[in-house]
Amino acid sequence: MKFASLRLIAGDIHGLVAFYELVTGLKANWPAPVFAEIVTDSGTLAFGTAETVALFREGSAEPGANRTAVIELQVDDLEDHYARLKDICEVVHPPKLLPWGNQTFQLRDPEGTLVSLYMPATDAAKARFGGR
Repeated sequence: MKFASLRLIAGDIHGLVAFYELVTGLKANWPAPVFAEIVTDSGTLAFGTAETVALFREGSAEPGANRTAVIELQVDDLEDHYARLKDICEVVHPPKLLPWGNQTFQLRDPEGTLVSLYMPATDAAKARFGGR
């Protein structure tokens, strides 16, 4: 099995895609007006409009309703990303060291999902990620 993507259902797909383009520094591909993807080296962030839910099963997903997911993006320079984003995105918390060794800060995307940018900070955390 191969992890392919994480798809977010958006009330405002253009606003949501613009947020993730800003955060990742990557441009989205738009295979259809109701669907976009940002492809990274390790996986894909996919975005669909609320209308795309009916293609699977009406009501099975709802924009802005999730408060359980945290999208985590590993970065090389956490302070640089924080300085770039802190005044233009909703910051949930500033950079801090977590008990498992990652230095992180969190944002909230326009639909309410938490987005955590992090980098391994301790030797143990760096070892888990192959020294990246």
